[in-house]
Amino acid sequence: MERGNRKTRTGIVVSDKMDKTVVVAVETFKTHSLYHKQLKRTTKFKAHDENNECKTGDVIKIMETKPLSKQKNWRVLNIVQKAK
Repeated sequence: MERGNRKTRTGIVVSDKMDKTVVVAVETFKTHSLYHKQLKRTTKFKAHDENNECKTGDVIKIMETKPLSKQKNWRVLNIVQKAK
């Protein structure tokens, strides 16, 4: 039995204060139905960071996974770009 495709998102780490967990802000753009203007939407995800590698400001890629806690069902795939 094959596993289905899992969603991936790329975002910026906004908090790394928890143990093995980071908060990732993902920006998406939605077009307004009447005015056709691009609206920026920011969604925050809690992602599992097993080795506490991610720091605030890092750009990371996260992937959907089984629920790891009440609010955490994403995990860190890799760090795309380190914070300066």
